[in-house]
Amino acid sequence: MDKRELKLMAKMMDAFGPSGFEREINRIVKKEIEPIVDEIITDKLGSVAFKLNGDGPKVLLAGHTDEIGFIISSITKEGFLTFNQLGGWWDQVLLAQKVIIRGKKGDVIGIIASKPPHIIPMEERKKVVVKKNMYIDIGVSTKEEVEEAGIRVGDPVVPWSPFQTLHDGKVGMGKAFDDRIGTFVIMEAIRRIKEQGIAHPNTIIGAATVQEEVGLRGAQTIAQTVNPDVAIVLEVDIAGDVPGIKPHEAATKMGKGPGMITYDRSMIPNQGLKEFVLDIASQVQIPIQLSQMAGGGTDAGRIHVNSSGCPSVVLTVPTRHIHSHIGLLSLKDTENMIKLLVELLKKLDWNTVNSFSEL
Repeated sequence: MDKRELKLMAKMMDAFGPSGFEREINRIVKKEIEPIVDEIITDKLGSVAFKLNGDGPKVLLAGHTDEIGFIISSITKEGFLTFNQLGGWWDQVLLAQKVIIRGKKGDVIGIIASKPPHIIPMEERKKVVVKKNMYIDIGVSTKEEVEEAGIRVGDPVVPWSPFQTLHDGKVGMGKAFDDRIGTFVIMEAIRRIKEQGIAHPNTIIGAATVQEEVGLRGAQTIAQTVNPDVAIVLEVDIAGDVPGIKPHEAATKMGKGPGMITYDRSMIPNQGLKEFVLDIASQVQIPIQLSQMAGGGTDAGRIHVNSSGCPSVVLTVPTRHIHSHIGLLSLKDTENMIKLLVELLKKLDWNTVNSFSEL
């Protein structure tokens, strides 16, 4: 990836935007993509769509920009902050992690903490500390000092985890890959089509959706707004190439190519569209990994039942350690996903799209 792409990736991942608070990241998306596309479309929930006009079917490319985070639920008299989660968190990954609280006076750094082990009975030390027993410490000692810092109940919180690269620039590390990497892929595919004058037999509508992590909400409103004929959702997948994960639990591996989800709890992909993706990937020699995600869902869960139905598929960038402060993904997988998406868009004409629903 070139310097411009890496700079944009870092800007997007470092932006503040948990579920329900996506305005900053979606403004970045809008500003970056507006000079390239023919039209910007927004809904009243906060999702932003960007359109390349054409004469063929409406192809929706969706990636959500909300990240998992927290929301302040109370302030103790001693100045500690309790919180509820926005999206799915596993208790065990939270302790001792830095966070950013966005208050009315600006951002405040804090740390997630609990009782130190020195004063915990031996039997209790063997148990996982649960979220309800954690708090955020911003270094003050009274509720009044918290209020002076501009923090209130209802303020949002995200992990503090600046983007950087590892392994001689081959691996990206940071927060919010789930799923801003999907939105990044969409933006770069559209940029290449526009700047390189690549012909496409359709109308392309990219979308940065909101509130996916709390119920696929933005996917529903943006699908109702643009009413697509076919949809490709760009997401992350659980990279199973780490200790303790069996192949049948998570099949994709970081660095081995983009993935495609063949089943999740929210959607079974359109089988014609699935085979179309596999055929195109084979033709252009881009490796693709097949997986399932029985315990999760994506924006496609809402998009595929929009109106009378919308043939949909989910393509992924395998990512290690999702739903934690720090994820890892392959920049080569990301680049291959951009290339594959461009190739798919070159072939999605009316005859092809109509074939996905023929009986």
